[in-house]
Parts: sequence; structure tokens; C-alpha cells
Amino acid sequence: MISKFRSTAFAAFVGLAMSFAAVGAKATNLVTNGSFEQLTGGIGQIGYNGSSLLTGWTNGTDGSGNLGYNFVYSSGSADTTGANGDSGNVKLWGPNDGSNNGLPATSPDGGNYIAADGAYQTAPISQTINGLTAGKQYTVSFWFAGAQQYGFNGVTTEKWLVSLGGTQLSTATLTDPSNGFTGWQYTTLTFTAGASSQVLSFLAAGTPNGEPPFTLLDGVSVYATPEPGSVVMMLTGLVAMGLLVRRRQLSRASL
Repeated sequence: MISKFRSTAFAAFVGLAMSFAAVGAKATNLVTNGSFEQLTGGIGQIGYNGSSLLTGWTNGTDGSGNLGYNFVYSSGSADTTGANGDSGNVKLWGPNDGSNNGLPATSPDGGNYIAADGAYQTAPISQTINGLTAGKQYTVSFWFAGAQQYGFNGVTTEKWLVSLGGTQLSTATLTDPSNGFTGWQYTTLTFTAGASSQVLSFLAAGTPNGEPPFTLLDGVSVYATPEPGSVVMMLTGLVAMGLLVRRRQLSRASL
């Protein structure tokens, strides 16, 4: 009898958990091409000479009208063939060009990723996010890392300045040893939407100037942040189920 009850309680517990998981699974990533796999024209500086066009994303210009020094690399290309931009070919320090820094062929998200100079021709990559609800919170999640352009030396720092509408938040600042790589980091930032459509942008910021710090990016997503009420309801349900199981166990043990 006890075994039968435990099986029933466990089934109910699993059913409750799956129901909340199903609700979460219906959530839609509002970012287009957040993994940067939809690319035409080949790898390189985004939008340079009409090539390296990323579906959904726009490369901005700096204060002098120069195209942002923001590149898209394919798996394994950053420290081998590099990628072309308006100032020549750009490679990053890695195992295949003389550095023992551990730069992997790809990001944890896989495939293509962005590498943006945070001290030269700095400009954001951006896209308009639709389907927002004004006043509602949204979680922006992504992988990022710090690296350095091949052929340059010195300690650098890297971070992203992330904006949604008129709000700008910053990631942690990563410190990269000379010819180094920081390792990939996963981060989430929470924004409150001000309108149904707002621009999401990523602006690389790095130091020092002249020792090119590159900030890497991949796996961008934007999801509506779960309402506190739904989280409380789920936790309440799980706690109630646990208490019920415990009460029945004690009742049976006293017989």
C-alpha cells in the first residue's frame, strides 16, 4: 500500500514538474539569428563591401563614419585563415598561430561567433526586437569571452555594453593576458521593455588602445522573464506535494 502511494505521489510530482516545463517550453526566443549561423558573403567584418551579412543584425558606424570593426568568424578560422576587414586580415591569438592560450575552435554555442574590437572603430551590432510588452521584464542571455588580435602584445581587458531601448547594462570586465584568451563566460542581463519594439545592441569596450582587445559573442537569446507569481505557484505546488508525501509516510509508520 505504501509502495503504491509512493508511486502515485511520484507520478503526480513528475506531472506537476512537466506541466511547468511545458509552459516554459512555449517561451519564444525573440532574437533572430542569435547564434550567427545565417550568414551570406562569407566570414569577415560585418557588412564590409556588402559581404559578411548576418541575417537580422546590423553593423553600426563609429563617430567618424567608419564601419564597426566587428567580425564574424567560422569554427576554427580565428587563429588560422583569419577574416578580412577594411584594415586588412584579422586573426586572433590561438594555438594555431603560435599561442598556447587555449582559444577553442568554436564557442560553447557552436559554429560562428562574433569578435569585436573594443578600442578601434567601435560601433554596436544591433537588431530590432519585436513582440515585447511595455513594462514587462526580459532576460538577455549570451556567451562572451576576451581575446587579442594576432601580432600584438600586452594585457588587455574586454566587456560588452548591452542596450535594450534606452537602457544600457554592462557585463563583467574580463582581463586577458598578453596573447591570451579568457575562456568563455555565460551571462544574463535583465531589462524592462519600454515599448513593443526596441533595439537590442552589443558594443564592445576594451583597453588599452593599440593592443587590440577583442570581445567575443555567441548564443544570444531574449526571453520574457518568468512572472514571480508563476514561480511561487510552482514552488508552492512542489512543497505541498513533499509535505503530503511526508505526512502519509509518518502516518503509515505509526500504524
